[in-house]
Amino acid sequence: MERKQIFAALEIADHEVRLVVGEFHETRFNILRVERVKSSGVVNKKIVDERNVVNAIRKAIQNASQVLGYKIERVLLAIPSVDVARFNKRVHVNVEDGSKRIRLSHIQSGVNEAIAYQPDRDLELVNIGCIKYITNGITSRKMPINEVCEVLTMSIDLLYANKEIVYSYARCVEKAGLEIIDICLDSYAIAEEAAIFEQTVDKYVVLIDLERQNTTLSLFTHGKLVNCEILDSGYGDWIASLKDKYQLSLDVGFRLIQNTCALEEKQIGDSIVYIWSQGGVSHQLSERDVYNCVIGPIRSWIQMINEACQPIIDSGNVNYILSGEGMEIQEIEKLAKELHAPSQVYVPQTIGARDCGLVTCLGLFYSWKSQMAIRKDERTSCDQRDVEQAVGALGKPHGDDESGFTKKLKSMLLSDK
Repeated sequence: MERKQIFAALEIADHEVRLVVGEFHETRFNILRVERVKSSGVVNKKIVDERNVVNAIRKAIQNASQVLGYKIERVLLAIPSVDVARFNKRVHVNVEDGSKRIRLSHIQSGVNEAIAYQPDRDLELVNIGCIKYITNGITSRKMPINEVCEVLTMSIDLLYANKEIVYSYARCVEKAGLEIIDICLDSYAIAEEAAIFEQTVDKYVVLIDLERQNTTLSLFTHGKLVNCEILDSGYGDWIASLKDKYQLSLDVGFRLIQNTCALEEKQIGDSIVYIWSQGGVSHQLSERDVYNCVIGPIRSWIQMINEACQPIIDSGNVNYILSGEGMEIQEIEKLAKELHAPSQVYVPQTIGARDCGLVTCLGLFYSWKSQMAIRKDERTSCDQRDVEQAVGALGKPHGDDESGFTKKLKSMLLSDK
């Protein structure tokens, strides 16, 4: 039987640390644990309080390890898509084996040659993107193992990001006492989870990742991530007026527009949706009060997206896919019709993680899984012996406790004979 492969995916978001622990077992993927720990150490995708972030990571890891019964030692890490640059490298590998058959070692050699390329000292390689294999004049995305040829040509997309940011995120993880199995751009991870690459054969897809502080726009076409741009506006701007006018926290404001407020004027009522007390004085908010505060910033955000993407829309067939924690505000889907191209909200369907804020973490699992065939890295996030011991302990019967219900029931039945 195939052993369980347990991985932990970590995203350092702008107001919290998100940790998802999952397992690949045979053909199934199961969520084992989700942890979300508040953090204020990130501003505009940059680590501004390293200690705060490190403590949040440690708390998330400790919570998950305690519940699961084994220690999480390694993680897959999401990197924000800041200053993303894409380069394509074309490499030629001589198949010098006597049989002239392509082996995995030839593909690994080609990849190693490509990733040695360093275009700029301010950039760091984060992802190996689309790989095309050319053998005997035939192009394929499937590894041509055992095919006969003299020269294997590989066209490899390399995705780089801001080196300073990559290292600052990695440093926080390592200071929390963890190893990093692999890193991945958050936009690339979302594309893996939402199957965006498969949708770009004949059209452009713009991924809109809406978080509290920022919005990341990522352009995909022909199975490739082409470009990323970060807009300095997120759903936090929508609820800032609630905070300023009524002194409500951002968390409370988010829950109000997520759960109690319609965003189409014809559906707005005057019913009371929130009551609180401050300084001995009672306050209340109606649905219309919330709507009046947030509708202006939301429409400004939509207009900003339209303006940013208009050149792409003018050039061809475009679809929007919306994701990120902001898409937990379900009413946004109704306003998305004001975007200048067809759109849909991606909500993950994995049991245990059906939350738009967890899409990046879920994508990290599949991004890593797709690379394992080439990299042959057998590491997982936990020591296999600890996992087997914890699972074995769950299956063992409890000791003969005289106070146990089963023991009492057994004694009662025996006493009747």
